[in-house]
Amino acid sequence: MANLTKEINPLVTGKYTALFIYAGFIMLITGCGGSGVKVEEEIVAKTPVTVISPERKSMSETIEFPAVSTYLRKNIVRSSTTGKIETCDIVPGDPVKKSQVLFTVKTLEASALQEARQADTNLVFKGLIRIISPDDGLISSLSHQKSDFVQEGDELAVLSDQNSLVFNLEVPFEQRRFVELNKSCSLRLPDSTFIKGVISGRLPEMNSVSQTLSYIVKPAVAGHLPQNLIAAAIINKFTKPDVQVLPRAALLGNETQTEFWVMKALNDSTAVKVTVKKGIENYNEVEIVNPLFQPDDKILLTGNYGLPDTAAIIIQK
Repeated sequence: MANLTKEINPLVTGKYTALFIYAGFIMLITGCGGSGVKVEEEIVAKTPVTVISPERKSMSETIEFPAVSTYLRKNIVRSSTTGKIETCDIVPGDPVKKSQVLFTVKTLEASALQEARQADTNLVFKGLIRIISPDDGLISSLSHQKSDFVQEGDELAVLSDQNSLVFNLEVPFEQRRFVELNKSCSLRLPDSTFIKGVISGRLPEMNSVSQTLSYIVKPAVAGHLPQNLIAAAIINKFTKPDVQVLPRAALLGNETQTEFWVMKALNDSTAVKVTVKKGIENYNEVEIVNPLFQPDDKILLTGNYGLPDTAAIIIQK
């Protein structure tokens, strides 16, 4: 009997030990729950975006051609005598008025009599010839400076007529049908500003190398634009009335530009990917042929690049 008790006691002891451990574990869990410790919630990152609704309006498809600014009228200021330039009151870029003094030139005779004037103060011959501006304009280039020796007829400066500033438009021969005389266009400058223009003429010869025709575009406002400024002339090809339009920034596409989509906000926190078919487009806008969105649909305008389908968003006002 004693031997049997010795054999059972380890089993009983082990059983009670396991029960004590299990009870302690239950108490630990219950105690943690009652102490106010909470399980951390998963934080979902939301992309800040702005939205816009589609519009219905008429839209024009455009085509762009390079255009370079130039002055059609330039006045060459020449020396009317042989001598040394005593004063030069201009620098390139200066605006000048008609009859404004640009240079004074001391003649050779005046230089030869300079010592004689010092000996005889009764001599009043100074021999200074004033060179004046033939018209209003802008100094485009300066060929001589103070103390330079010049001969009669030498070029001193070039004066550009600000009112004669035009853009030389180069159009491939096969696309000449889109360019018509007296047709309006827009000129996009390198700083992304726009000015209106009119196609006022065409040069009689074409470039033999590039096979392009040269047209003259007269800007509505020239200001003080420099020569050789490269711009883009934007010309309407045709216009479609009453189409569904979105800004270009709202349209996304794959690398090969074979598939296009937009991100549509389902609510204030979720955006989904919607495949679209685009129609005509211009520099600012694109036509969405299908699907047809509702006027109150919200399409992501900024923050949409790289977003996956069913992306978490936060709409900014």
